[in-house]
Amino acid sequence: MRVAIAGAGAVGRSIAAELLENGHEVLLIDKAPTAISVERVPMAEWLLADACEITSLDEAALQRCNVVIAATGDDKVNLVVSLLAKTEYGVPRVVARVNNPKNEWLFNESWGVDVAVSTPRLMSALVEEAVSVGDLVRLLRFSHGDANLVELTLPEESALAGTQVGDVQWPEDTSLVTIIRGTRVLTPSREDSLEAGDELLFVAAQAREEQLEDLLSARRRPDGLV
Repeated sequence: MRVAIAGAGAVGRSIAAELLENGHEVLLIDKAPTAISVERVPMAEWLLADACEITSLDEAALQRCNVVIAATGDDKVNLVVSLLAKTEYGVPRVVARVNNPKNEWLFNESWGVDVAVSTPRLMSALVEEAVSVGDLVRLLRFSHGDANLVELTLPEESALAGTQVGDVQWPEDTSLVTIIRGTRVLTPSREDSLEAGDELLFVAAQAREEQLEDLLSARRRPDGLV
């Protein structure tokens, strides 16, 4: 997979190094000469250019990229890069960094963004996840279909503890994608049972989040029946 990253700061370089380790082709683009540190990520391609300029993106051959990541520290730049990547070059997947949470509402399909990553939101979500059992925590927002990646740690008293995945009537527009149980990562099957303390990851429509939280957090009745 070929990936272009706009922004060769600490964030962009870290993403590039990770992708290169996983065998992908990476092009780092930055207009600041001081950001071009080839020795820090020697396996990447480097381009000294303004990623907001069509001529620069032509030189980068963005149409050959499977993914574009707008990772600069400027939200305006990230939005422009995302829009150009999607509308001018038809890049299948556009991921954009959100620096200021107040701008998060802009990072949607209207600006060509498929996935918006807000560092402040992720940090706060991880804090919430660490202290909240039974509360739904939104980890990531997907622009298409108004869906989110959400997490909930199944509480001890949940009515679903001990229930097989296939026996649960999940809300519409939700999908259980992963169960994290201790150090194990499970791809759920219908026969897998849910256990108290499981971290459950869902892709869910935003309109279904409250319904999903109510279902997972519902307490057992004293007689053990739902």
